Amino acid sequence: MKKKLLVGFVILFIAIQAIQPAKNQGNFMSLNDITHTVSVPENVLIILKKSCYDCHSNYTNYPWFDRITPINHWVFNHVKTGKLELNFTEFGNYSAKKQLHKLKEIKETLEKDEMPLMSYTIMHPGTKLTNTQKNMLLDWTNKVTDEIRQRQNDHFNY
Repeated sequence: MKKKLLVGFVILFIAIQAIQPAKNQGNFMSLNDITHTVSVPENVLIILKKSCYDCHSNYTNYPWFDRITPINHWVFNHVKTGKLELNFTEFGNYSAKKQLHKLKEIKETLEKDEMPLMSYTIMHPGTKLTNTQKNMLLDWTNKVTDEIRQRQNDHFNY
């Protein structure tokens, strides 16, 4: 009985591998990417690409274990949710008001140590942010917020 149950489970596990979710493999750096919208120093971009872009852009660098169902569905849902919250690839499509709001949210999540998610950092070694990296990102969000506000002021002064 146990052997039949085990064989049945193995067959079911193999069969569900055919059910694969869509991959997030869009344009990595579109013209609407945050790098084309505001100043992003190279050291900040490296951090964003390493610790944020997989879930918050139109391109995900998938690990080997993402080919396994049901893990791949879990990853798909994380990416989908992450992109709905903030999509760096589409940042240029956001209104100035929304850009400022998203930067405020980035700052808040960094200050509360909410991102990147622990489930992500466990499966992706080296993505947990150090205090130095958090401070770099916080400084950057402040500068970019000022940049967007200045752009708005310049626009209204015409």
